[in-house]
Amino acid sequence: MESALNEAFEPSSTIAPRFEEPSDSKRIKDDEDGKAAQKMAKKSELPKSSTAAAVHSTPTAFQGSDAGDEVPTQHSNTFEYISHPDIEVDDDRTDHGSDTDSALGSMPASSTVSLRSSVYEYIEENGRTYHAFNAGKYIGPNDEIEQERLDLQHHLFVMTMDNKLHLAPIENPQHVLDIATGTGIWAIEFAQLYPSSTVLGTDLSPIQPSFIPPNCQFRIDDAEEEWIYNQSFDYIHGRALVSCFRDPPSVIKSIFANLNPGGYFEFQDPIMPLRSIDGSLAGTSLDLFQKSCMEAAEKLGRPWTNGKNYGRWMREAGFVDVVEKSYYWATNGWVRGRQKKLQALWLNENLKEGLPAWGLSTLSRGLGWSRERIEVLIAAAREDLSNPNIHAYAECYVAYGRKPHNEGSSS
Repeated sequence: MESALNEAFEPSSTIAPRFEEPSDSKRIKDDEDGKAAQKMAKKSELPKSSTAAAVHSTPTAFQGSDAGDEVPTQHSNTFEYISHPDIEVDDDRTDHGSDTDSALGSMPASSTVSLRSSVYEYIEENGRTYHAFNAGKYIGPNDEIEQERLDLQHHLFVMTMDNKLHLAPIENPQHVLDIATGTGIWAIEFAQLYPSSTVLGTDLSPIQPSFIPPNCQFRIDDAEEEWIYNQSFDYIHGRALVSCFRDPPSVIKSIFANLNPGGYFEFQDPIMPLRSIDGSLAGTSLDLFQKSCMEAAEKLGRPWTNGKNYGRWMREAGFVDVVEKSYYWATNGWVRGRQKKLQALWLNENLKEGLPAWGLSTLSRGLGWSRERIEVLIAAAREDLSNPNIHAYAECYVAYGRKPHNEGSSS
C-alpha cells in the first residue's frame, strides 16, 4: 500500500529578486494501555510526502481564486514569500476518499488521558469549556472533543512532513520549548526522539497528560507576556498559532531573545483563508463561515491572516537562513492521488470538529451572533466541506530560521 500511496506533493514555486515580476509563476501520549500511537500508525499506514520548495519572491499579490487576493505590506527585507498549489481534481468521480475507503485507511479512535488540576477551573461558554488562565485570549475550547481534534491535527502535520516532527536542521538540542503546546503530544514525541534534551511545553490550558517522559515537562504560561526562564533554548517550536496572538512580531522578538546563538525557531501553521483551485468555494456556506470568522477575529484584535507574514517578521527580528515551505491539503477526496486523498481525509475530519471549535467563540464574541445562528451556519459549512464539487484546499505553511552566532551578523 505504501508504494501505491507514495506520491510527491510539491507545489510549484517561483524565485525572483525584489522589484522583478516572478516568472510563471511518538504519538507517545499515554492512554490506558499505552498503545495509542502504535495503533494510530498501524491503522493509517502513512506514506511519506515530499516537501515543497522554499520560495522567496518580490512583494506581490498572494494567489487564490476565492476570498480576495491580498497584497503584503512593503518592508525593508529583500524577499517576500509566495507559493502556488500544485493539486488537481480527480476525474474519477467514483472515488472521493471517503471515510469508508479501505485503501486509504480509516480514522483511528483516539483517547486522551488529561491532567485535571483543581487549581484551574474551566469556563463554560456555548456548551464548550475554555481556559480560565488569562480567560478569553484564545478562542479554542479545551474539552475532550477539542483535545482529540488537536491530536488528530498533530498526526496530519507529521504525516505531511515526511513523518517528521520538525524541518529545521537541529542537531542534539539540549533545551527545547514548545509554545501553545495544547495536549503536549508534539513535546512528548520530541522528548522521546531526543532523550538527551529537556523539553518544556507551555499553554494556557492544563490539558497535558499525567504520564510523560522524564525529560519532558509542562507549565501554564502565556507567550504574550514577559518571558522568564532559567535558561535559553536551542530550539523553539510553535504550531497552529493562527488565532493565538494579538502582536505576533513581539512574540517573535521574545523567541529570538530567548534562543541561544545558533538556535532555531520553527513555525508551522495553516494559512487562512481556505481557497479553491477553480473558484468553486466562492459563495458557499463554508466560504461565508470563514469570512465571518475572519471578520470577527479582526474585531477581536487577533487576525487569522497573520501566518503568511511569519517569515518576514522572523527576518526583521534578526533571524538568518530563514526557509519557508508550503504544503497543500484538499478538503475532501476531490483531489487526485492516493497520498493527497489520505491527507484530505484527515483534514476533513479535523475541520469537521474545527468549525465549531473556532466558530462558536469567535462569532459570538466578535460579531455577537447567537449560538443557534452559528450552529446553523456550521451545519451548512460542514456539508460544503465534504462536497466533492467544491475544490477547496488549505495551505500548510512552515517557516524556520536561525539566530546568528554573533548578533548583528549573518553567520
